[in-house]
Amino acid sequence: MPARAARVLMFSFAALALAAPAIADWKPTKTVDLIVHTGPGGGSDLLARAMVNMIEKEKLSPVRINVLNKPGGNGAVAAAALSEKKGDPHTIGLITSVWIAGPLTSAEAKVTVHDLKPVAQLMLEPAVFAVRADSPYKTLKDFIEAAKAKPGALKQSGGSVTSRDNIVRLQLQHATGAKWAFVSFQGGGERLAALLGGHVDIMVIEPQEAGEQVRAGKLRILAQLTESRLPGYADVPTLKEAGFNVTPTPQIRAVVAPPEQPADATAYWEKLFATLRGTASWKKYIADNQLEESFLPAGEMKKSIAEIEKQLREQYQIAGIKTVR
Repeated sequence: MPARAARVLMFSFAALALAAPAIADWKPTKTVDLIVHTGPGGGSDLLARAMVNMIEKEKLSPVRINVLNKPGGNGAVAAAALSEKKGDPHTIGLITSVWIAGPLTSAEAKVTVHDLKPVAQLMLEPAVFAVRADSPYKTLKDFIEAAKAKPGALKQSGGSVTSRDNIVRLQLQHATGAKWAFVSFQGGGERLAALLGGHVDIMVIEPQEAGEQVRAGKLRILAQLTESRLPGYADVPTLKEAGFNVTPTPQIRAVVAPPEQPADATAYWEKLFATLRGTASWKKYIADNQLEESFLPAGEMKKSIAEIEKQLREQYQIAGIKTVR
């Protein structure tokens, strides 16, 4: 072979090598575990199962995805379970802002969201204050005035003391001087059952969980923890419109992976969820459940988490909650 031809061939091989992807395409080859921190009926559980159904319907995954419930410790149990799957490409987790909040106030939380690999932020989830449909409280102001008249007599069901529902309660109490009790339940289903059963008087609930009960006439929405009114509750005021200058705690829904998951696997999951958001199934789900799409790829998701953590620290300070990190 002439020297010139050999050099051309060598350069061609080099160009092909440079053009080739740095990592090989990866696809799951066995059942994937999607870890959530709530029990059956909780917000993360409902979303996870809906996502699995949509992924199957749209044929986005070659394998089955199994929702694995790991409740307890305000997300700490689920975070630890995900961390224990270090390097596993067949495990992912669905997080909320609770995974950011918990470690800020609990020294027992050994794994923080910063120890896990970001995959994609999916959405921002609004919330509403709800009472039973037969409640005497027609507005949030009615409830606040009743709480002032009988300090500690009224009850609110919720999750952990660091959850959005308790933080907004503490902020409202600080702003108004009203006092009412907080009853903590492990799962969203239990919190809702306590309200429907008349054991508590009010709760903060995601529209996704409240929708069916509202349509059935069992719940009444008093106010929205949003900056602007949700289309499905156009006649319900936001907190500020109701006269309460309280900033809602941000609530994200996002996907993370175990530490040291191979880069090609994490890239696969990021691409899968980016594809999912473009489907008709996803768009319908977002609209039907009054959610706010806020998709961010892994790199931007890290910045979003840092900003939420900053906001939570500020709100904890206002609410008088001590942080440990």
